[in-house]
Amino acid sequence: MKFKLIVFDWDGTLMDSEARIVDSIRSAFADVGEPPPSRQVARNVIGLGLDEAMAVLWPEGGERQRSRVVERYRHHFFRANDQPSDLFPGALEVLDWLQARGYLLGVATGKSRRGLEAVLEDTGLKHRFHATRCADEAGSKPHPEMLRQLMAELGVRPGDTLMVGDTEYDMELAHNAGASALAVCYGVHEPERLLRHRPLDCLASLTEIPRWLEPGARI
Repeated sequence: MKFKLIVFDWDGTLMDSEARIVDSIRSAFADVGEPPPSRQVARNVIGLGLDEAMAVLWPEGGERQRSRVVERYRHHFFRANDQPSDLFPGALEVLDWLQARGYLLGVATGKSRRGLEAVLEDTGLKHRFHATRCADEAGSKPHPEMLRQLMAELGVRPGDTLMVGDTEYDMELAHNAGASALAVCYGVHEPERLLRHRPLDCLASLTEIPRWLEPGARI
């Protein structure tokens, strides 16, 4: 299959940020006097927008209560948490390879715009992507709005678009937008969970993407 636009999820796909996100969620709940969710429960919502994630984690909490948790999460994630978040091995090389071959590159993430801009600046990747969308700018995954906006902005049809992600929310986002989905199996959701959504494939490493797109390719 030939694609023109490749859209990446961020957390768990390009960046190994699971520990920092989970720790920030648990600390935020402790700050407001609520029992923190288990690490497994907290990691399950990675990929959703913050409001949607808190609604899943604390369904009995009111909107005002959950907004306090969101505020404390942001405090921990941006200021108090010193847990490192690094790009997965090969991420930069894969993006360079894709860019050199003329692929359009995008990001569709559950992060806020503030959060995405911070990591793009930290990693030096801001100018690697032709367009990006965040959960505070469009409907949270698996709603198709983020991907539809990216395709419209870049003038690419769903049939020419590939969504790469590590969660079932990414797989559903792609299908809901009429695009193709490619799973990576080293992130938040287990391969069995991803495969239920019938992605084109499930890769063990980002570095497999060039050979998957163009057999015989090297990076």
